[in-house]
Amino acid sequence: MKNVKYLAILALLVYVFVPEIVYATNDLNINVSTPGGELDTVGILVFMTLLSFLPSLIMTMTSFTRIIVVFSFIRNAMGTQNIPPSQVLVGLALIISFFTFAPTYEAVVEEAYEPYTQEAITLEEAMDIGSGHMKKYMLKYTESSSLETMYNLSGDETVYEQAEDMPITTIAPAFVISELKTAFKIGFLLYVPFLVVDLVIASILMSMGMFMMPPSQIAIPFKILLFVLVDGWALIIESLLRGLSG
Repeated sequence: MKNVKYLAILALLVYVFVPEIVYATNDLNINVSTPGGELDTVGILVFMTLLSFLPSLIMTMTSFTRIIVVFSFIRNAMGTQNIPPSQVLVGLALIISFFTFAPTYEAVVEEAYEPYTQEAITLEEAMDIGSGHMKKYMLKYTESSSLETMYNLSGDETVYEQAEDMPITTIAPAFVISELKTAFKIGFLLYVPFLVVDLVIASILMSMGMFMMPPSQIAIPFKILLFVLVDGWALIIESLLRGLSG
């Protein structure tokens, strides 16, 4: 049943952008209907095409962007190239993203998906409730400057009383920009201690006259040792979670 709910919440994200497609899940049965209410091949094809965009929506509308960028900075700062592998970093980023997104997910399921499947509310109402929770989640981490920039670029002249009244097509890109900005700030701070190690090793090699020895070849083991001694992964993940929860 959890798998069914999980699939439903992913489809609800599609509702925000494509309200013409009706999706219902019941005991792992999926019904795709066109606006005319008839099941046809074109409707199924469009629905399956939209499903391919769901991973992109999940990655850009959750904290995944911030986390994976920070992990990439760490790997580059240590100079370990493909260690840890990209698949490991992506998987870890997804797990942390789902962990931080869980309260919003549960709220959408309880207030939008379940009432809709019980026919207590209409699809439009479920979409409004679901998108409202998504907006609230993204606005929590969106900087006002990024939101103002996207609002001006959208050409929307509507005066909104509060940010949550803005369309999700304006909030989502502002959220991604803010997450990238935050990730680069964190990445800069993470680079500093590793850069100090590189400078120290390079200075020692130069003082010993070992000009032909690449400093990175000597610095990488020391950086790995330093990262392990301070329990780097636990500290970084804890800091990310505290930042996302606060």
